[in-house]
Amino acid sequence: MTTFSDLIASPVLRKNLASAKFVEPTPIQAQAIPPALQGLDIVATAQTGTGKTLAFSLPIIEILGRATLGSKPQVLVLTPTRELAIQIYEAFTAVAINTGIRAAVVVGGMSEQKQLQAMKRGVQVVIATPGRLCDFLKRRLVVLDAVKIAVLDEADRMLDMGFIPDVERILKLTHTDRQTLFFSATFETGATAALISKHMKNPTRITVGSTTKPAENIEMHVYQVDQDRKLGLLNSLLRTQQGSFLVFARTKHGAEKLAKKLAVAGVKSTAIHGDRSQNQRNSALKGFQDGQYRVLVATDVAARGIHVDNIAHVVNYDLPQAPEDFIHRVGRTGRAGAAGVASTFATSAERNSIRAIERTLKMTLTRRDLPEGIVREDRSAAPVIEMPRRHEPRHEASRHEAPAAKRFGSKPSFSSFKPRRSRFAAGR
Repeated sequence: MTTFSDLIASPVLRKNLASAKFVEPTPIQAQAIPPALQGLDIVATAQTGTGKTLAFSLPIIEILGRATLGSKPQVLVLTPTRELAIQIYEAFTAVAINTGIRAAVVVGGMSEQKQLQAMKRGVQVVIATPGRLCDFLKRRLVVLDAVKIAVLDEADRMLDMGFIPDVERILKLTHTDRQTLFFSATFETGATAALISKHMKNPTRITVGSTTKPAENIEMHVYQVDQDRKLGLLNSLLRTQQGSFLVFARTKHGAEKLAKKLAVAGVKSTAIHGDRSQNQRNSALKGFQDGQYRVLVATDVAARGIHVDNIAHVVNYDLPQAPEDFIHRVGRTGRAGAAGVASTFATSAERNSIRAIERTLKMTLTRRDLPEGIVREDRSAAPVIEMPRRHEPRHEASRHEAPAAKRFGSKPSFSSFKPRRSRFAAGR
């Protein structure tokens, strides 16, 4: 059996791992740490919840421990969402105790002043979202020329969100002799393959498990349910099953409304989505982690940005807009080998969407009958017509995390033009 002591030489790092009760590395950690310590570029794909954060954090700490620690950033970790950046920072600093290595978070939606103060004190590791980092670079508030290790975490999601121009711009400003570590939950496609080819040198390729389906220890099933019975079904699951629930809604408005309905029903619940401030999002996530809330209702902003241990149940209250997002949602449960349950609610009109998800997973989801006594939701008091929200993109980001095309200008879309009034309609 391989242990962390077989992979890590630093006595301080070994002690920190032992204190955190990390003894045996996960497969992705066991395979990624040795080549990373050799200074090789790595392209690693593995399911969510397999320990990718430690897979790159540990070799970074070991490598920095051998070098002279300067005041300029030597390591850059790029990640798509604020929540993920914050959680990487927390995991990194926990295992870097007493090493003298300092890290800072650079993300949108949080105090710019505090982030700049942290940078001025001197840090070796910067953990950032591309949008806010590009903003700092444009204003010459950050210098990356000493960065010799760059990590792209959840790289597929980052590129899918439209951050390719930002990532390109950032990597060009790092040291020419740079080690690049590319971690992803899905196989490389056109955009990611091009980025790898352009910015990496003969990378070592690591694949752990299937990246086209969630972990085998997750029980997945689907309920066919009318829209006005979904709330009743969710309440039934909450009554009959134990543990915490992460519930995914499609829209920000829908997430907020569902959390309020659950609270009215006596369920301790909160919501996290792009319209909430970063302090509100942090508070909601911490309350969920600490058990203050049993239910966290989230949009897909949380699909890869939430790392909470022991989430018992994931519920797809609304189907995701892309089959691939189903994998990332469901991957929030069943982490680190624990058992998990994922329930999906689908109306009869969404059968084709379920089939698309099954084709992506290369498996058939178990069909479950509705429990008895699921009543229709009474909407007569305040009827609401759910319409697509024009300014609600598939992937949410703060204004500091907006893709480059939006921040640096792009061609106007057809929707930005007002239709010209016809002269015939005007009676001319």
